Amino acid sequence: MITKIKNGRIILADHIIDGYSLYFENGKILGVFNDHAPHAPASDREIDAFGRFVSPGFVDIHTHGAGGYDFLDCEAEGFAKIAQTHAKFGTTSLVPTATSGSLEELLEMFSAYRRAKTRAERITDGADFLGVHLEGPYFAPSQKGAQDEKYVRGFNRDEYLKILELGGKDIVRWSAAPELDGAEEFAGELVKRRILPSIGHSDADSDVVERAYAAGFTHVTHLYSCTSGVHRKNALRYAGIIESAYLIDGMTVEIIADGIHLPPALLKLVYKIKGAGHTALVTDSMRAAGMPEGKSILGSKKNGIEVIVEDSVAKMPDRSCFAGSVATTDRLVRNMVNLAGVSLTDAVKMASETPARIIGSSNKGSLERGKDADIIMFDENIHVTSVFVKGKEVFGE
Repeated sequence: MITKIKNGRIILADHIIDGYSLYFENGKILGVFNDHAPHAPASDREIDAFGRFVSPGFVDIHTHGAGGYDFLDCEAEGFAKIAQTHAKFGTTSLVPTATSGSLEELLEMFSAYRRAKTRAERITDGADFLGVHLEGPYFAPSQKGAQDEKYVRGFNRDEYLKILELGGKDIVRWSAAPELDGAEEFAGELVKRRILPSIGHSDADSDVVERAYAAGFTHVTHLYSCTSGVHRKNALRYAGIIESAYLIDGMTVEIIADGIHLPPALLKLVYKIKGAGHTALVTDSMRAAGMPEGKSILGSKKNGIEVIVEDSVAKMPDRSCFAGSVATTDRLVRNMVNLAGVSLTDAVKMASETPARIIGSSNKGSLERGKDADIIMFDENIHVTSVFVKGKEVFGE
């Protein structure tokens, strides 16, 4: 059945068009056609956008949970609830992310992910899963942030080879600190398996970052959060990860644009230097996303850390640092437009096409012919009203 979305303002890679309709069939996009073009497909169903924006679905490549669940709860139903919660806010694809924890818990998560993935392929009722992101445990203790310090450690080749063997093709990215001994060998193993090595929770100097980039660390996890900047050693100043990310043209970055982790000035700076093509918007959301404020848990219910959600962000109980966001992707896009002055097309690109490309997901991120029919509609306030995942409507007002 061919579906036509008409009367919408269609968001393409670098501009917005009116007077066109979007067509999709069997979960794939057929194309965008002028309403008066004689070669437009004959549709079996029409959906009226009533002047709303028609956009590619958002792609969140760093999220720990939502709707009261964390991926480390290792419950297939929890995975489904997280996918459903994020879908309501425009996320059509996501990458489940695991914080540093025990090996047993991680392996249990892989099992839950596979059960959830199988279920999602049978019944599409939320965001699609693109693979797993491991955030740790090979981090600098000085930059652990809200990660549980008892699990933060240096590289263990036997351990990560076992994880890679058991995780298989389900692992799509792995964040680690490149200054730790064995980092380049670790990156080589990931690259060989087409897994993205990402710099995160690190105190690396610029010379380390340059070597790491050459070894395959081509992305930075939540820039400015647990990443080193310019600093002194005795009387001399040294550049850190932040400056290196700006200097290395090919380095991609991600930012938590919830308006709290980074103030407007830094949102503007990242966009000005890296641009929409090298900057992905991520929620880094924990289980409290989409839930009322109050006490919550970062990580699994069994072994997680108690946190407090207030002022629209998760914090450690002593308020010493943030403990993940409670943002959804629509909020990130709104903030880039309203706080950073970014065009809507670029803000959408940072939440769709760019993260899809970073993670190597060629079927996602834009409204091009042949790609998955992951489509959302939203109003001028970026309030999401309709969500399609592979052509199936999973949310609508």
